[in-house]
Amino acid sequence: MLTVEFTVLGISCLGLNGGPAFQPSEAFSFQVATEDQAETDRYWNAIVGNGGQESACGWCKDRWGVSWQITPIALTRAYTSPDRAAASRAFQAMMTMKKIDVAAIEAAVRGVG
Repeated sequence: MLTVEFTVLGISCLGLNGGPAFQPSEAFSFQVATEDQAETDRYWNAIVGNGGQESACGWCKDRWGVSWQITPIALTRAYTSPDRAAASRAFQAMMTMKKIDVAAIEAAVRGVG
């Protein structure tokens, strides 16, 4: 096959078979904004648990080497907060994680832990 059409989270995509010289890289990723820890866990486990691999800060790769960012909305709110100290604490907490722990991010925002 030269091309394949597929849908990811309601978004139409087109994949091009460029042959073995063109492998997936971190230069492209799908970002999934999740509502809560349960949804974060569901996507993370679906990718990593099916032959994928964990990376840092909410990133993982699926079994085909495509990168995904599983990003809880709570994390995005935290590191874009006008309270720069809280944003910094949330960012520092995220830097210690693979899969994002929403409760730990929220605690960091509050200055707990």
